[in-house]
Amino acid sequence: MEQQEKKAVILFSGGLDSTTVLALARAEGYSVHALSFRYGQRHMQELAAARKLAHLMGVEEHLVIDINMRDIGGSALTDDIEVPKADHPGHEEGEIPVTYVPARNTIFLSFALGWAEVLGADSIFIGVNAIDYSGYPDCRPEFISAFEKMANLATKAGVEGTTRIRIKTPLLHMSKADIIRKGMELGVDYGMTHSCYDPSPEGYACGRCDSCILRKQGFARAGVPDPTRYQ
Repeated sequence: MEQQEKKAVILFSGGLDSTTVLALARAEGYSVHALSFRYGQRHMQELAAARKLAHLMGVEEHLVIDINMRDIGGSALTDDIEVPKADHPGHEEGEIPVTYVPARNTIFLSFALGWAEVLGADSIFIGVNAIDYSGYPDCRPEFISAFEKMANLATKAGVEGTTRIRIKTPLLHMSKADIIRKGMELGVDYGMTHSCYDPSPEGYACGRCDSCILRKQGFARAGVPDPTRYQ
């Protein structure tokens, strides 16, 4: 009997984490369908990286969806709010940073869920992390577990029992250094990824935002040269 192809939808930003997740899904034998968003973010460098990486990493299809979250605002990534830097963090310790985009992962996962059901895919991969991360509420294990439960209540496939959707988070309990080491094992070219919240017009990373700091620390702790082009 012919074995059925394993299909997965990957939420793919072109950043360090999601690129590692894409490589992991391919290594696990999945036929990968990458999903990215033009959601009103303040720059397009990450999306440009996603397009190049999706082509080079052999995804079956790369879909880019337009959502105007800039109309909602409320985040330094989608509104006229200054991106916090190391010398001006913009929030107290323990507070959720202003770079949090309201309900972003909920919205992105909902689109991924719809596409997964159409494709007949039983897995949605997302590169959330609960170790080296910025403290966003939609990166926590509790959120992922709740969304997976909802997904199987909300879909035809789930109700009819034809497909049980799994939200896969292979990076959830990994440090940034461990993520980088795993990606290097899988041949990820991190020089092509983009993580900075506030790059220069030429695409150089600022080196001072929360995402850049976590990325720098990860490469340093992994003992791997950082290929990022900084300002």
